[in-house]
Amino acid sequence: MDYRHLLLRRRHDVLFATLHQPKTRNALSPEVVAELAEVIGLAESDTAVRALVLRGSQGFFCAGGNVGSFQSRLDADTAGGEDPVAARNREFGRFMQRLAALPVPVIAAVEGAAMGGGMGLACAADIVLATRAARFALSETSLGIIPAQIAPFVVARLGHRIARRLGLSGERASGDTALRLGLVDELAADGAALDELLAQWLGRVGACAPLANRVLKPLLQRCGRDSDESLLDDAARQFAGCMRSEGAEGIAAFREKRAAAWHREFSAAEIREAQAVPASVAA
Repeated sequence: MDYRHLLLRRRHDVLFATLHQPKTRNALSPEVVAELAEVIGLAESDTAVRALVLRGSQGFFCAGGNVGSFQSRLDADTAGGEDPVAARNREFGRFMQRLAALPVPVIAAVEGAAMGGGMGLACAADIVLATRAARFALSETSLGIIPAQIAPFVVARLGHRIARRLGLSGERASGDTALRLGLVDELAADGAALDELLAQWLGRVGACAPLANRVLKPLLQRCGRDSDESLLDDAARQFAGCMRSEGAEGIAAFREKRAAAWHREFSAAEIREAQAVPASVAA
C-alpha cells in the first residue's frame, strides 16, 4: 500500500508507523485512521512482525480527532436512518479494538502532545514512552463532545478515578504527571533521549521470543475477564505449544549462555533512521 498520511518502515521486523500530517498536527482524519488500520492488518497477518511503534513526526504525537472534518459529518444526510456521526464514531472504536488486541507489543513514543484520540492511541499501547515536555489531555468536553470510543481504553490503563479526573476537567497532564498517574511508563529528557529510550525497550522486546509474545498478550487480555478453568486449560496447551517450538531454542540458549536465535538489538541511530521524514515529503 502507498501510504500518504503516515510513514511506515520495517527494521528487524519491527514496524515503525509515524503519523505525518504536520498541517493538522497529525490529527486522526479518516484517511489517517484507514492507513493505521492497514498497518494493524499487516502486523496481524505477518507472524514475523515483532512489534509496532507509533510516533508522530516533527515532535508532535497526535492532536486527536480532525475537528475540520466534524462539520461535514453534521451536514451528512440522515435520511437513511443511521446517524452518520454515530456510525463514524463507532468505526473508530472498531479500529481502537483492533489496535488494543494486536498480538504484538505496541509502543507509543510521545513528543509534543497526545490530545483526545491521540491520548487514546497511547492508552491502547502496551508501553508508553514520552518526553518530559509531552502533554496528555482528554480535551473533548472543552469542545462539547465526549471521548466516547477511547473511554474503555483510557479506563483500562488508568482506572475509573483517574479517567474521571482527566475527562471531566480537560486537565493537560505533563510528562511528569502522566508518569505519576501510570499513563506513561518511562520519561526521556528530550527527543534524542527518547530515541535512546525506545532503542532500549525494543532491545528488551527483541530478547523475547516472537511467538511467545504473540501467545502471551491475548492470554493476558483474557485474565480478569475469564475466571473459569477454560483459561488455565488453554494456557497449559499454549505453554506446551511454545515449549515444543521456541522453547527448545530458548532453553538451549540459556544452558549455553548465549543469545537466542531471535535476539535483536536496536541503536538510537537505527531508531532515528527508521522514523526520519524524507526531504521529499517533509512539508
